[in-house]
Amino acid sequence: MTRQPILAGNWKMHLTKRKASALARDVAATQGMATGRECMVFPTFVHLDHVRRNLKGSNVKLGAQNCWPKKEGAFTGEISPYMLRDMGVDVLLIGHSERRHLMSESDALIVEKVKLGLKAKLEVMLCVGETLEEREANLTFEVLARQLKALKVVKPIYFDKISVAYEPVWAIGTGLTAAPETAQKAHQECRRVIGGVLGPEVAGSIRILYGGSVKPDNVSALLSQPDVDGALVGGASLTIEQFGPILQAAPSA
Repeated sequence: MTRQPILAGNWKMHLTKRKASALARDVAATQGMATGRECMVFPTFVHLDHVRRNLKGSNVKLGAQNCWPKKEGAFTGEISPYMLRDMGVDVLLIGHSERRHLMSESDALIVEKVKLGLKAKLEVMLCVGETLEEREANLTFEVLARQLKALKVVKPIYFDKISVAYEPVWAIGTGLTAAPETAQKAHQECRRVIGGVLGPEVAGSIRILYGGSVKPDNVSALLSQPDVDGALVGGASLTIEQFGPILQAAPSA
């Protein structure tokens, strides 16, 4: 089954309003109206509207890095997925390792975010991945299975709104990257687990991205793996000089 690759830039807590707007324009110009791949950017909340305006007219999707799993209420400092949709957001990034390990987000909280994000009619990209300690203890597949259980709440009407990003925690921002064969094994296992949760047809169609120190010089080797359907890019997505070649490295669907 052919799966259209996704190239996504997670800008994390970086850039000023001016730089985020300029980068959005550059990404839109580089992506153009290209077919055969999808492009997404995830700026910080305060830059969402500025980035949205500078993506106008392109087919680049606007993403948000997080949400709170309530429609509204007394949750000071939090953002509802319904508010994000109202801002023009297309995609939610849920369960990023920095949320899990720095902000102590539990699997149960992540499940609620996935559920409400989909109910708010947003696409959801669920992040999963193991720490170095878990990998060294041969717990990678066990961790992935536990984290992917969040997909149990996904109803059939939302199956085409879900993607997964495999991000080994030990490779995020460290300069270390999983070897293409290592990434393939993890992606293959994710697909096997998804088949058990949502069925083989969904497992065959869902897109699973690799994230973790993706750069122009390693993205093609990663994308060449049969179960790697794109890349979630961190630091290298912050300049068009690095993100541009990554966007153009995506194979045609």
